[in-house]
Amino acid sequence: MNKIKDLSKFANKKFGQNFLKNSQIIHQIIQAIPNDDLEIVEIGSGLGDLTKELINVRNVTTFEVDKRLCEYLYTLFDKPIAEGILKLECRDVLEHWENGSLLDRDYHLIANLPYYIATNIILKALKDERCQSILVMVQKEVALKFSATVGEKAFSALSVLAQSVGKAKILFDVAPENFVPPPKVMSSILLITKDKSEDNKGFEEFLKIAFKQPRKKLSKNLSAHYPKDKIEALFSQLGIDSNLRPHEVETFIYHHLYKELNKDKINGREERKE
Repeated sequence: MNKIKDLSKFANKKFGQNFLKNSQIIHQIIQAIPNDDLEIVEIGSGLGDLTKELINVRNVTTFEVDKRLCEYLYTLFDKPIAEGILKLECRDVLEHWENGSLLDRDYHLIANLPYYIATNIILKALKDERCQSILVMVQKEVALKFSATVGEKAFSALSVLAQSVGKAKILFDVAPENFVPPPKVMSSILLITKDKSEDNKGFEEFLKIAFKQPRKKLSKNLSAHYPKDKIEALFSQLGIDSNLRPHEVETFIYHHLYKELNKDKINGREERKE
């Protein structure tokens, strides 16, 4: 099958498709892959431009939800698929992820993510014990929320979740003109290297409360759900300034606050597990 010439007509708005056309950026993504021999999981094969380079360096399992693209990819990569270098999964990766892990072995995640599912995909990967790193192209605003450090205005619940399992940083930006069709926003390459995985729905809900109104004081946000006197006593005990906004509080403090404010619930769950 010949390479598709009119990419703009082939892009499907339903799936938020913007095809990366700059080979130099693809090369930079390849260079950023952690230096080991772990398999790659790619989400969103698209037209296979990144996939083609990935299979030159690793075994790859790639997920593509668009059936039209799958037909094209099966023909384009018939040889590496037959050789077992590439496994093409034509289905919704989020549905597959309901089983816990994307693979039964350790892997690195790489993806040019549609903006509408980017955050959900990254959060899933943070929880997946088999996923060792996350190298994704996302909207710059999303990348900033995951990679921001305490004190920066972009520091958010997503920053805390990323810092809870490893380190997140933006490697470089990718301008709209590098895509077909060009998106209306700047994109960034985000790398999250993981030291561990964490799946704690209670902590995630706690962070939603803490960051619900980011311009307000953290103590004010928390007092909408927890006794004010308990918050004041805990802040005093930990030496936390009661005037701090959510983006001004360190990740380890959030974990401590969560455990202390939800001690009864957490202990109750632990007892039930036993």
